[in-house]
Amino acid sequence: MTEDKKERRNPRSWTRPALGAFSGVLAGFAALAVAELVSAWVRPQAGPVIAVGGAAIDRTPAAMKDWAIRNFGTNDKLVLQLGILAVLTLFALSLGIVALRYRRTGAVGVLLFGVVGAAAAISRPDSTGLSDALPSVVGALVGAVTLFLLVGPLRGRADPVDVESPQGPVWDRRGFVIAASAAAVASAGAGVLGRALNGSSGRDAVASRQDLVLPTPTSRAPAVPKGAQLRIPGVSSFTTPNKDFYRVDTALVVPKVDATDWRLRIHGSGVTRPLTLSFDDLLRRDLVERDITLTCVSNEVGGPYVGNARWIGVRLADVLAECGVKPPSRGGPADQLVARSVDGMTIGSPVEDVMDGRDALLAVGMNGEPLPFDHGFPVRMVVPGLYGYVSACKWIKDIELTTFDSYDPYWVKRDWARQAPIKTQSRIDTPKPFARPGAGTVMVAGVAWAQHRGIDKVEVRVDDGPWQEARLAAEDSRDTWRQWSYPWKATKGGHTLTVRATDRTGAVQTEKRARTIPDGASGRHSVVVTVD
Repeated sequence: MTEDKKERRNPRSWTRPALGAFSGVLAGFAALAVAELVSAWVRPQAGPVIAVGGAAIDRTPAAMKDWAIRNFGTNDKLVLQLGILAVLTLFALSLGIVALRYRRTGAVGVLLFGVVGAAAAISRPDSTGLSDALPSVVGALVGAVTLFLLVGPLRGRADPVDVESPQGPVWDRRGFVIAASAAAVASAGAGVLGRALNGSSGRDAVASRQDLVLPTPTSRAPAVPKGAQLRIPGVSSFTTPNKDFYRVDTALVVPKVDATDWRLRIHGSGVTRPLTLSFDDLLRRDLVERDITLTCVSNEVGGPYVGNARWIGVRLADVLAECGVKPPSRGGPADQLVARSVDGMTIGSPVEDVMDGRDALLAVGMNGEPLPFDHGFPVRMVVPGLYGYVSACKWIKDIELTTFDSYDPYWVKRDWARQAPIKTQSRIDTPKPFARPGAGTVMVAGVAWAQHRGIDKVEVRVDDGPWQEARLAAEDSRDTWRQWSYPWKATKGGHTLTVRATDRTGAVQTEKRARTIPDGASGRHSVVVTVD
């Protein structure tokens, strides 16, 4: 065969399979890139990775979700998306190799990937309909065509059976390089453009937040007592900065809601005067400002998913009363308030709890600024004393009054408890586990919380010794955590430090260990240190 011909003999047996696998990956990349571009026209949440990831979250057993949060923390969503991409890469590699011999079968395999993505997209609770299937369908079509064209030069002149020679099949190297280069450049361009368009899709929402000036609350929060923040290195700040506040939710893409378009509908059993509120309607009402500590039910004993912030919002009980809602203790027919988020999340709260006089809020501000998008802008629920999964609906858009017997919200369907008051807990912030302090006085310090009950006492035990009462910092309110400290006369050797709290009802933090499922972890936090 002459040099000027396009066909070249492949002297290595692995070259064609490797390039076939590469073709599969390149076709997959083309599919995802085009899907990203189309999702910018539909909505970012309709992209196949996001849609499949969301569907995976919905179908993951509660114990596995709890394991992911415990091991990956706030990176759990990133790990999930990387895992999906890894699986897709392996799938694409396999399809590329298959397509070398069965060209149409490989292309059909890419189309099946699109069917899975489309089905996941339209099955999501926040789906807007069949349009959500478009990114996956269009992306898969492009990917199938790309794979079909790429493997053509690798198959040689004879179709469907390759021409074989003693050195291997004859294939068009130059044609493959040209096709692969064109596919890579076009896919990269589509992906970059799609990512840029998706990144700018929330501009109106960003502008509505930037332009927002929160009104002065009618009821200001009392000043934080001077002694509420201990001057001990390593202790959590009394007020958690927004950037450090924990985030645990199921949203792979943080919703960006334009406050000017936002509406909240209140309806359901016992609602005699249904109401729809705009954001401006909410701001025109009396706003209250309160310090409230939130805790996630996924927080292990001694864990980080607890934080304290100063919230601004409207009393939820006042809004419900305006709609004619009565708590069950006063004859109301509804005992559950179901809050719905723009991303399809449903969260059920006891009506009695949100109307019993506590500062349950429709919050619009956090630590002196409008809510960050990560924490629910423009409006979220904040209810002292309840774990977040039964109270803290972010990006809220709908409130329905119903009963616990007639409706199970998202987490209850996944075996979490219907009602979940926060358990009395305490944590040692310093010294850290496996620290090596010097002998002498060592300050043991941390935080304790029992929202809506308050903390009355914290005790520390060294090894198996007696419980010693710690010094409590000043209390801001019973709805916030409380710092504590204990000057320990440390002696050389290994020691175990354990803490327990007593709340205002007299209940002592239990030593019985329980995992987070179904209604929050219990037990006492301990750290092991070695004194030099």
